[in-house]
Amino acid sequence: MRTDAPAEPAGVTAARALAAELDFGHSCSTGTGRLLATLAAATTGTVGESGTGCGFGTAWLRSRLRPPSRIVTVERDPVRAAGAAGLFEGDDTVTVLHADWTALRDHAPFALLFLDGGGKTDGPDAVADLIAPGGIVVMDDFTPSDGWPPEFGGRPDDLRIAWLTDPRFAAVDVRVSPTESAVLATRL
Repeated sequence: MRTDAPAEPAGVTAARALAAELDFGHSCSTGTGRLLATLAAATTGTVGESGTGCGFGTAWLRSRLRPPSRIVTVERDPVRAAGAAGLFEGDDTVTVLHADWTALRDHAPFALLFLDGGGKTDGPDAVADLIAPGGIVVMDDFTPSDGWPPEFGGRPDDLRIAWLTDPRFAAVDVRVSPTESAVLATRL
């Protein structure tokens, strides 16, 4: 039985180096990245990402993207957007936009949408119309919570509750590490 960890995709390694160069410490975790790669491998259609950062999540998505799918990702910071665009230069399946998250509306509907920046805290109403029926929304950076209602800082986590109870979605809170969970919501 193998006990060594799977190799990190080359694009992820390049994005990690860019994040170090730009002193950017907010990339998605490896656990979330592996989740994104898994979902991309099961998705056909347009994949969206809000909050490109230095391209870490984008690289995980790209590592298992199924043809003829494509990725559209947006980043508000011009330096990070340019750096991430450089990582995917020449790759016709990835479009990096220097824009606010609402620019994703022009590329909807999405089969998979990773909200790692804008749109996440706006709740389901802000993005529901961007998701194709059967499409999945992924949000990371939640603190695991075993009980109901889910809590953050000793108080009910209203954002997570909104996603987990919205009748337009079937949603679940999934641990991606001992200290982090992600919410996955499938548009009904």
